[in-house]
Amino acid sequence: MPAEPTGRSPLGPPDPIQQGGPTVLRIVLGTHLRRLREANGITREAAGDAIRASHAKISRLELGRVGFKERDIVDLLSLYGVTEAGEREEYLSLARRANSRGWWHQDSNLLPSWFETYLGLEQAASVIRTYQVQFVPGLLQSEEYARSVILVGHQDESADDIDRRVRLRMNRQKMLTEPGAPQLWAVIDEAALSRPFGSRRVMHDQIEHLLEMTSLPNVTVQILPFEFGIHAAAGGPFTILRFAEADLPDVVYLEQLNSAIYLDKRPEVEDYLAVMERVSVQAETPAETKAILRKKLLDD
Repeated sequence: MPAEPTGRSPLGPPDPIQQGGPTVLRIVLGTHLRRLREANGITREAAGDAIRASHAKISRLELGRVGFKERDIVDLLSLYGVTEAGEREEYLSLARRANSRGWWHQDSNLLPSWFETYLGLEQAASVIRTYQVQFVPGLLQSEEYARSVILVGHQDESADDIDRRVRLRMNRQKMLTEPGAPQLWAVIDEAALSRPFGSRRVMHDQIEHLLEMTSLPNVTVQILPFEFGIHAAAGGPFTILRFAEADLPDVVYLEQLNSAIYLDKRPEVEDYLAVMERVSVQAETPAETKAILRKKLLDD
C-alpha cells in the first residue's frame, strides 16, 4: 500500500544551510522531492498534473536538470502533504539558492548547457578522478597551453572570446588552492605530453606547470607510458566525480564533440571505477611520474 502522507522526506527536510553550488543544490532538492513523492505513493504523471506539466518535467526536476519555479514547488509540497510553514520555507529557500547562477554566468554565452552542468558538478566535487588521452586535463593546463588547445576548436572566434575562454579555464583551477579544495587524481596518457599544442616553449612551460601542481597535497598525477601498450582505459577519456553530500551519487562524465553523457547508475559507475583503479595501477607511480617530467624538461 502507498505510504501515508507524512509531510516529510524520509530523511527529513533539506538543510537550509547545506553548502554547494546551484547545480548540486538542484540535485539535492530534486532528490528530496522524489523521495517525498515516492513516500506518498504518487506517480510522476499525477505530480505533473499538479503543476500543469508532463511527467517528463517531473523527471527533469527530480534529476536536478532544470531550475525550479516557486509556484511548482509550492504545489508539489501541498500534494506531498508538506504543510508546516517552517518546513515549506526550508524547501523554498533551497529552491531559490538552487536557481542562483554559478560564478561562470558572465561567460555563459560561450558555454553549451551540457558543459555548464559539468562546471557546477566539478566545483562541488570532493574527489575528481580523470583519465585523459589527447590533452593535459583542463584543471592542470598552463595558460598558454590552454590557449593553444582552445584555438584548435574555436579558430573562427574573435580574440576577445578566446581570451574569455582562457580566463574561464584559469578561473576553474582556482578551486584547487582554496579552502576545502577537492582531491584531484589524474592519469595522463604519455600521448598528451608528446603531442605539441603550441611552441616548444609552451610545452616546456606546461610540463613545468604540471610539476608545480603535483606539489599540492591534493593533486596526484600519473603518466601512462607508451611502452605499456594495451591498457584498461583504451576506450577513451573519462572523469569520475564524487561528492561529500550523501544524497549525491558518483557521476561519470563522458565528453563528446558537441554533447556530453552523465552516468550515475551504480553499475555503470562501478565499471568506470574499476577501469580507473586498473589504469592507476598500470600507470607510473606519482614519484616516477615526477621523475619522467623532470627528464622531459632536461631533454627539451
